[in-house]
Amino acid sequence: MEKIIMVTGATAGFGRAIAVLFAKNGYRVIVTGRRKEKLMDLEKEIAETGAEVMSLNFDVRDLNSVKSAIESLPPGWKNIDILVNNAGLAVGLSHIDDGDTDDWDRMIDTNVKGLLYVTRTVAPLMVARGGGHIFNISSIAGKEVYENGNVYCASKHAVDALSKAMRIDLLKHGIKVTNIAPGMAE
Repeated sequence: MEKIIMVTGATAGFGRAIAVLFAKNGYRVIVTGRRKEKLMDLEKEIAETGAEVMSLNFDVRDLNSVKSAIESLPPGWKNIDILVNNAGLAVGLSHIDDGDTDDWDRMIDTNVKGLLYVTRTVAPLMVARGGGHIFNISSIAGKEVYENGNVYCASKHAVDALSKAMRIDLLKHGIKVTNIAPGMAE
């Protein structure tokens, strides 16, 4: 049976590129995102490669939506071998003393809590099967801070720390955890 990869934030950027690449390499692909129209376009593009694809339209910031979407997967799609926690964003970059707290909430809710919600819902499926691989997409900003990047950098530092902790917690279940920290890219 072909391996299944699930990619969050798959409607653009790294997530889209990852989903398409794995589809072209014979994986069954679950793509997720908030923007239904872009998700449908991606599903169509992946289907044209001959790969099996399923899309789940939800916002990683909403725990109930995450649970509902993943629980809705047909049994043959629940055997997720690879989870790519890619959903993330940087908004409202400004000095800490004049930052917009709504922007802070949005970044923390997406970059940290969203990763946690998806992992908490998918990891038990991997534990039950005795294996899997989780890739967390962080950022070089999680290693080094820069001016106006205060909350974004902090959220990506959290992804780095969570990746290390997840690696320790899940290793005994045969689950690998990898943190990828790219720099800015198109």
